[in-house]
Amino acid sequence: MMERAESCQKLYTRLRLWEFPDEYVIEPTDGSSASSLKINRADASMKLIDAIPECSSVRVPKIQTIFGVVGMLKLVAGSYLIVITERECVGSYLGHPIFKVMSLRILPCDHSLKTSSPEQKKVESEFAGLLKVAEKTCGLFFSYDTNLTLRWTTV
Repeated sequence: MMERAESCQKLYTRLRLWEFPDEYVIEPTDGSSASSLKINRADASMKLIDAIPECSSVRVPKIQTIFGVVGMLKLVAGSYLIVITERECVGSYLGHPIFKVMSLRILPCDHSLKTSSPEQKKVESEFAGLLKVAEKTCGLFFSYDTNLTLRWTTV
């Protein structure tokens, strides 16, 4: 039987991505007072925070609406944050909306490439090229309300 997402696990359908020079902050924008997720761009560490960091003339963030976080990807010499920047509702399943990812964005989160060996830099560069292709490839479907990865079973 298809399982619903746990009611205590709120999935946010719209988020704000704050891109600071030293960190990313992902803020829920659905009206709740939930914590935001801070990701350090130097070492890819993550932490929940209650307030958006201060902005200043030297710390001017780029701000963008996103529709979900796919996850973190660790490669040879760096980590990358993958976020959904565009989605389209393509139907429903058991009354739950199903979305197609129309656009992804892959954001570097780890500056360890600067201290990597030439071989690691070469391999990382090849992987980065593949990530650029993946960023432009459609075909990922998801639901905020139900787990699409489970299959029907008969009892």
